[in-house]
Amino acid sequence: MKQHKLMGALAFSGALALALAGCAADTGNNGDSGNTPVETKASDYNPQPRENLKTGGEARFAANEIPEQLNAFNGDGSADTARIAAWYMPQIMLQKDDGTPYKNDAYLDEWKIDTVDGNTQITFTFTDEAHWNDGSQMDWTAIDATWKANNGTNEEFNPNATDGYKNIASVEQGDTAKTAIVTFDGEFAWPEMPFLTGIIHPALNDPATFNEAMIGDPHAEWGAGPYTIDEFDANAGYVSFVPNPEWWGNEPLLDKVSFTALEASAAMNAFKADEIDMVGVGTKDRMEQVKDMKDITIYRSTQTASTLLEVDADKPQFEDVKVREAFFKAVNIDQQKEIAWNGLDYEEAPAGSLTLFPFQPGYEDALSEAGWKFDPDAAKKLLDDAGWVEGEDGIREKDGEKLSVVYPIFSDDPTIQALAKALQAQEKAVGIDVQIDVRPSTDFSNDYTSKNWDIASLRFTSSDPFGAAWFCQLYCMDMGLNLSGVQTPEMDKRIHDEVESLTTADEQTAAAMKLEAEIFQEWGLIPLYNGPSISAVKTGLANLTPEPYVGLDGFGVQPVEDMGWEK
Repeated sequence: MKQHKLMGALAFSGALALALAGCAADTGNNGDSGNTPVETKASDYNPQPRENLKTGGEARFAANEIPEQLNAFNGDGSADTARIAAWYMPQIMLQKDDGTPYKNDAYLDEWKIDTVDGNTQITFTFTDEAHWNDGSQMDWTAIDATWKANNGTNEEFNPNATDGYKNIASVEQGDTAKTAIVTFDGEFAWPEMPFLTGIIHPALNDPATFNEAMIGDPHAEWGAGPYTIDEFDANAGYVSFVPNPEWWGNEPLLDKVSFTALEASAAMNAFKADEIDMVGVGTKDRMEQVKDMKDITIYRSTQTASTLLEVDADKPQFEDVKVREAFFKAVNIDQQKEIAWNGLDYEEAPAGSLTLFPFQPGYEDALSEAGWKFDPDAAKKLLDDAGWVEGEDGIREKDGEKLSVVYPIFSDDPTIQALAKALQAQEKAVGIDVQIDVRPSTDFSNDYTSKNWDIASLRFTSSDPFGAAWFCQLYCMDMGLNLSGVQTPEMDKRIHDEVESLTTADEQTAAAMKLEAEIFQEWGLIPLYNGPSISAVKTGLANLTPEPYVGLDGFGVQPVEDMGWEK
């Protein structure tokens, strides 16, 4: 279920798919502390051993949406899809905060990586107890089904990513059905990557089932783990989980876990009314609303996520690369960051890549290498060269058509709206009319995947530190994540030949950084910033955000059964 990146709408509710969480100690600091910087930790999620936590209680969360597509491997799934799936699908692999993977002993007796006859090989051996909720054994067929659905050889499947899976030559049964032997085609630079926490039930091994069966239906019988579905109501935007009677591992600590789809303001009101236990407070306005609340703790961490702007090159307004370049050179990223972080006492290095974060080894500012800088005069000249002439109202025209584009935002949060209005003003200054369209957050997945937009502001969240390993998911054609429309078969071939064919992680990372700068020069999308995760949480809730894509625990993926309330 857990690929490297999934998209979410730009938002600051913390209830959203992109995970806006995390803050320093429980000081009640409102984030506007003058000249005193507020510490932003790599992770900040109240980690506690199980013996410090009590059995029982409920944890209630907000979500951006209860997505229509509930198969987290499917290309139409969102980060919320993966977050929900983590609570009732198997977490066969877990990760430390820094992204180091390790096996979940409840599911696996063995997980080892070898080189055999010049080929990288992984051996998975499931425990005798491991089984699906429908009673069928969890065995090598799950590894095989996951590989075949995601390796891209059958174009009828719609996977979220083929990275890693497509490098596998075979999946075979070992000495018993409980053992799967995965053999790559040659030495593979990222052997830890495939199957990180994610496998599908073999029932999903045909395209129609994989693509359609979990639309509007979570299929609890295809899950496995400490929790299972209790209530599911897509119309009401609600899903809850209770302890799974089929579970064989450590007892889940909570009696119930629930997610409710809420807009940003509704999530804040629900938190203040004691209807949910955690809310994002990643803006000055939202921090102000909780600063006087009792029995809450503020957590603050660095997000493993990127805010970006994307345009649709398939739309006539953006067909010309000069117009796209002009659009992006009119964007004042420093002003966007000032608005987003107003009152948060936060700074970061330029986010010049969607492949690596500035704190990671090998990072380069690929956006600067591509030639980007905030330059309205250069933007105006590009538009002149493209034949767009400034009209009486300042908006450019060509062949009787105004240069007008639609920019949907999926939040009622005032900071999101301020960011959109700032972008609108920046573009108007060079003659581009940006029409802001406020839509319900529940429309995000469908609107994004159907390309019901001209401009999109997104968060891409990362589940692990293996950035270059997922380069194709970001920049190859037909992957469902980057919908800018600037991808080409020629670039797909270069990604394979110049990045994926290299046999070490360091070589792939260096090559990806170099190629990313060239890709940015097609001007389909650019990174803006990474940002902090800041959340207010009811005091005592521990081992927060065990799911992928939420952000308080860095790259961590923890066992969901360990979330609970302190004694």
